[in-house]
Amino acid sequence: MVFELLENELDELVRVLPKSGVVLLSGDLASGKTTLVKAIIKAHGINESVTSPTFSLMQIYGKDIYHYDIYQIGFDGMAKNGLFENLFEEGLHLIEWADENLINLLKKYELDFCVVRITPHAQGRKYEVSYA
Repeated sequence: MVFELLENELDELVRVLPKSGVVLLSGDLASGKTTLVKAIIKAHGINESVTSPTFSLMQIYGKDIYHYDIYQIGFDGMAKNGLFENLFEEGLHLIEWADENLINLLKKYELDFCVVRITPHAQGRKYEVSYA
């Protein structure tokens, strides 16, 4: 599925994304990954301040929405910090900067996931959604 949306239209995309499981967010710096996470959190009825967990690595919103940013540590750092095991927990896991190593391990353990690739577009952003 492909969506071309402005920031105020993200609800259209959020409606088709999984409510639980793993969602991998891919895109260049400032492409809108954290902005999408904000829209997802809001759609779940959670009124918390959402920031990218670049330095804390993971934030939890509500009781079961996990937001990871592995830009600085990559998959190896995620595994080393014990964060991969979290993906077996019930809830929604939103991961910024996922790489092929993480995707391969998700497949190996047969964990359901989808990938959202975000790229700038003349009228906002293009969101390409694919499911494993």
